[in-house]
Amino acid sequence: MRITHFGQSCLLVEAGGARLLFDPGAYSAGFEQLTGLDAVLVTHQHPDHLDPARLPALLAANPGATLVLDPGSAARHPDLGATTAEPGAELELGGARVRVLAAPHEEVHPAIPLPPNVGYLVDGFYHPGDSLAPPGEPVDVLGLPAAAPWLKLSEAADFLAAIAPRVAVPIHQAVLADPTLHHTVLTSTAPAGTSVVVLAPGEPTEV
Repeated sequence: MRITHFGQSCLLVEAGGARLLFDPGAYSAGFEQLTGLDAVLVTHQHPDHLDPARLPALLAANPGATLVLDPGSAARHPDLGATTAEPGAELELGGARVRVLAAPHEEVHPAIPLPPNVGYLVDGFYHPGDSLAPPGEPVDVLGLPAAAPWLKLSEAADFLAAIAPRVAVPIHQAVLADPTLHHTVLTSTAPAGTSVVVLAPGEPTEV
């Protein structure tokens, strides 16, 4: 499996012969030049995970790509003609099997409504969006949220311990001026057998 991090939660995952782009949002950069995508998948409608201003050009450059949106994003953008990712669904995208998992968005504040959020599991890779709900099945490579208004660092470490993947790739750290401390804590508290791999922005990495 090869993964490229474009900032925040935006990842290009190349697995099973498929090129899948997750969460191209407002805090991400560099994904706009991608071609040959099989699918673009979005976990939820928050702008750091879905940038509707840049999405049409991305889809135009990838006419063969399937757009997959969570139910909230699909309802908000019916003009995009997306496939709706209902929890429990299984999708075949570019030869890869993608499972859509129920993954409720974590609470930011009791006064702030939460949108629908889904997780995607493909060939052992799991992207949880803004959720710390365990997927209930083994995960080989985890997209690990590292920092957010809804997240304490200890909660990220506990989530990592609960999943215990072979590899964890920190994501969702754009709110940090310098994520080094967070990455160090996650590395030092990772369970035995888990490697925390910090991806250089825009550089494809085998994991």
